[in-house]
Amino acid sequence: MNKQIFNIFALIALVLSAMHVISYNIGYFNYNEHILAIAYVMERLSLDTNPMLTKMIVLSMLVLSGMASTIIRKVNLNKVLITIIISAVIFLFLHKIVSAGIAYAVMYAILFTALYFLSCALGTYINYGEVENKNNKPVEVDFMQETKLQENEYSVNIPTKFTFQKRQYKGWLNIVNPFRGSMAVGLPGSGKTYTFFYHYIEQMISKGYCGFCYDFKFDELSEIVYNILLRNVHNYSVTPKFYVINLDDPHKSNRCNPLNPAFLTDIIDAYEAAYMVMINLNKSWVKKQGDFFIESAIVFFTAIIWYLKQYKDGAYCTLPHAIELLMRPYEAVFSMLQENQDVKNYMSPFINAMEGGAQEQLQGQIASGQIPLARLSSPTIYWALSGDDFTLDINNPQEPKIVCLGNNPDRQNIYAAALSLYISRMFKVINRPKRQKCFVMLDELPTIYIRGLDNLIATARSNKVAIVAGAQDYSQITRDYGQVEADVIVNTIGNIFAGQVKGKTAKSLSETFGKINKQRKGLTLHNKDNSNNININTHLEEMIPSSIISTLSQGTFVGQVADNYEQKIHQKFFHAEVLPNEFVEKNIASFIPIPQLASSEKGDLGEIVKGNYERIKDEVDNIISPYL
Repeated sequence: MNKQIFNIFALIALVLSAMHVISYNIGYFNYNEHILAIAYVMERLSLDTNPMLTKMIVLSMLVLSGMASTIIRKVNLNKVLITIIISAVIFLFLHKIVSAGIAYAVMYAILFTALYFLSCALGTYINYGEVENKNNKPVEVDFMQETKLQENEYSVNIPTKFTFQKRQYKGWLNIVNPFRGSMAVGLPGSGKTYTFFYHYIEQMISKGYCGFCYDFKFDELSEIVYNILLRNVHNYSVTPKFYVINLDDPHKSNRCNPLNPAFLTDIIDAYEAAYMVMINLNKSWVKKQGDFFIESAIVFFTAIIWYLKQYKDGAYCTLPHAIELLMRPYEAVFSMLQENQDVKNYMSPFINAMEGGAQEQLQGQIASGQIPLARLSSPTIYWALSGDDFTLDINNPQEPKIVCLGNNPDRQNIYAAALSLYISRMFKVINRPKRQKCFVMLDELPTIYIRGLDNLIATARSNKVAIVAGAQDYSQITRDYGQVEADVIVNTIGNIFAGQVKGKTAKSLSETFGKINKQRKGLTLHNKDNSNNININTHLEEMIPSSIISTLSQGTFVGQVADNYEQKIHQKFFHAEVLPNEFVEKNIASFIPIPQLASSEKGDLGEIVKGNYERIKDEVDNIISPYL
């Protein structure tokens, strides 16, 4: 409707109000032809004896006139509505509250003015929304999102809510193909764990997944995994066993040998194991691959691991035994390793250096491996790494497992070497066909280096292995994995969830989401005649600008999901508030702690752990003694 028509409504309200005040207070005016004319009109319209009707008409005209206004810059809808109702009631019944006279005229004028501006404020809200967004109000998104639930036997479905075109919707993030990889990024406190990880854990276990969880802040996720498994054992044809590796507390840890000789089928496997341990003890080595001293340390450790694999059928093939053997005098170790034909070529450079008199160089090569590995010489670490409570084939249909691997933020640089070995060896045995569906959850991925992660993401889909990773920022992955490998990891993930991130990560995500045509309103206010113009233009803009991503509120995420042939998802992108998992939220207060585990209930555990530590040293002494 044209602005001039609304101005006419305001003029009618003003004129009618003036006539009402004069007619109602006619005894206070000197009679003249103008006053008499007004009284005559009011009498003919039957308004002189019905002030309530007059004021109802005036009030209606005021509200209508305010509908086109945007002169009020800030609008709080609740306060405006409450004030309008109170003012309108007083306005309508003013003739019963205040007697005719000057007081009535003044009160009427004040209420009339107040109602006019309140109507303008209401018009601002109805026609243009809030001109200035409040920080505690959800920002309206510029595109429609998925509102239909799509499930299957593998899917993870996460509820959301979002506002589009001033209407709030309930939406769904339908991860119908979790085997294409999932990654959640966001600054600390953005809500990654509370939203995505809890949903993935609860829904995957309830659908019969076996799995593996790297719990950076043990036991934040492990306790959730344990309690959800207890409530869902009936969903498995073969109930999975629950295991924990906790290098801090042997009472709450099982034992597992990641260098189980049964899974070391080639010396290349030994090299991979040595590489993982060394790189995680010295993460700067990732960017120095090929360096002489780095390769020397890895090759020497490889030879030791492979020798132990073949020595007495692998009876001493554990990481603690390999570390202790590396610490023995290198002349004796060289003599021992030379007897093994499989590692003879690996040892040739070292033997040549020793025979050539390059002692300083040789000592530097050996020390580059001994110094970092010495940090792993601990009774509790040796205890966890030297047992055989379980094997790492977690998706074995006959013996499914759910394994939690606990780290400690205060000791992450030391524990990462041992924990990465578990993960890398596990990757080798789970990425095979005809296995049970499983998830691999990697909380705070950059805290641990995993060689071959990009390959697992790319190939594990066909073997029903779902990778779920978390990080605070892409730059962390780049720092610890190198630019090339980090790019491959990020670009092969199919399901991306991003909370508040900044800088290059926000820009990269915005570019990933692409551009769409957006309608933009432009508001022009003309103070002279109280008019305004609203212009609507279409522009090609980023679907989700980096400025939006860098200011997301806690629990609000952007991203995209991947579909499959059977279930197409037309709205793959989202920008919404992610709702927490109802089951976890409702029951977390009643979750029980992880109990002491079976392997730690045999007498005085402290003495047993210490005895195991001394036993390994003695066994290594017996192995090397013939060569001293």
